[in-house]
Amino acid sequence: MSSSASRVVETHISRLFFIDDRVVKVKLPVVTAFADFSTREARRAACVREVELNRRLAPDVYLGVLDMDLEGRPVEHAVVMVRLPEERRLSALLDEPRVGQELAAIAEAVAGLHAVARRGADIDRVATPTALTELWRAGIAQLRPFAGTILDAEEVERCAALSREYLAGRGPLLEARIRDGAICDGHGDLQAEDIFCMDDGPRILDCLEFDDDLRYGDVLADVAFLAMDLGRLGHPERGEQFLATYRQLADGRWPDSLARHYMAYRAHVRSKVACLRSERGDPAAADAARSLQAAAVAHLEAARVRLVLVGGLPGTGKTTLSRSLAECLGALRVSSDEVRDDVVPRGTAGTDRYGAAAVDAVYGELLRRAEVALEMGEHVVLDASWLHERHRSGARDLARRAGAVLVELRCECPATIAEARIEHRNRAGTDASEATVEVARTLATSADPWPGAHPIDTSEPLTRALSAALTRIEALVGT
Repeated sequence: MSSSASRVVETHISRLFFIDDRVVKVKLPVVTAFADFSTREARRAACVREVELNRRLAPDVYLGVLDMDLEGRPVEHAVVMVRLPEERRLSALLDEPRVGQELAAIAEAVAGLHAVARRGADIDRVATPTALTELWRAGIAQLRPFAGTILDAEEVERCAALSREYLAGRGPLLEARIRDGAICDGHGDLQAEDIFCMDDGPRILDCLEFDDDLRYGDVLADVAFLAMDLGRLGHPERGEQFLATYRQLADGRWPDSLARHYMAYRAHVRSKVACLRSERGDPAAADAARSLQAAAVAHLEAARVRLVLVGGLPGTGKTTLSRSLAECLGALRVSSDEVRDDVVPRGTAGTDRYGAAAVDAVYGELLRRAEVALEMGEHVVLDASWLHERHRSGARDLARRAGAVLVELRCECPATIAEARIEHRNRAGTDASEATVEVARTLATSADPWPGAHPIDTSEPLTRALSAALTRIEALVGT
């Protein structure tokens, strides 16, 4: 379609008239869960606010507010914009070789907006655990009327449960984001359809103007919207590229779980919008709503923080497996052998490094370090024998407190293989473990039963053991 063709497009809250080289956008007289345009005065205020806010990223596109009169009496108001070429929409360029350069320019523009955006206590309040939990609660409540008709009811409730689980354990992470100045007055609605890649730089349109609280938030929540949208359009790799570029430009630091959580929230919001469009008669909106709701659940599952216990007798390969698992998961790995050297240093006079008190102290420190990382949204792999139920019980309590998925893996192999490994590493002297064959045999007779653990055969090549462990983790997480 050429840019001169006239057309009318209707969204859930606006009607846009594309006429020659202009776009005239009129607010619909509707009341939704998040916007009230029932009066002409409210619609005019929203138009004025839309122009003001969008001029931050597209000053030459938003020309002003048109006041339409009838016999000298105001009857309606509209935003007047420059019409940009359809073929320059980011959504139309995702298969083009140059799209990487365009995404970099968009990331730079958004990072520039965030760098100078307004911050303060009145904005920070929207990013607390309580506020985010309420956002999800209200959003799920707005979706429930569509459950069983447009949306799958079980998916809606899983979305509710997973969002609560994540936020319940992430207080320290969210508080740190606020302290670090990551909360600002952003864009609030970054979508590929509303970004135009022009020769002299991007024009980013249509920020969320009708509710300041919905536009305020973590800078990551802002850019996660576009990352989610690029995934929805079939290009998740472009979404990851965009996030990585923004992170570099803004010197951003965040756990992947938080990015996934915000991507889930953005998909959830768009699912709500699609449900409203379907209710108004849009024939394609129901499928879009279902797809977006499924994406929200998938992102929430990916966001679930994992606490993985890799246990077993000495020589069963738990250290080798835990290292590979930590690398695959991008997780923090903490080893009891290394913690022991901190808690009960070698050569400490009068101290039994393997007495009951010392062992309890080591596991206590192991769990303490894990808790700090889990609260900050990081996955954790704990490499220890886990032979006693009291220590495993402590890990289960930690997982509940931290809103984490607990995965218990027990490494197993024939005793002849385990003992050969012990003797080899003791000769090499390069491993932190001090266990001997005799110690391993003693531990085998004193270990408590571990029925909740998933056995991993480590006598086979590492790739098979690793695959079995990852499969078990995925099954418990739900991905």
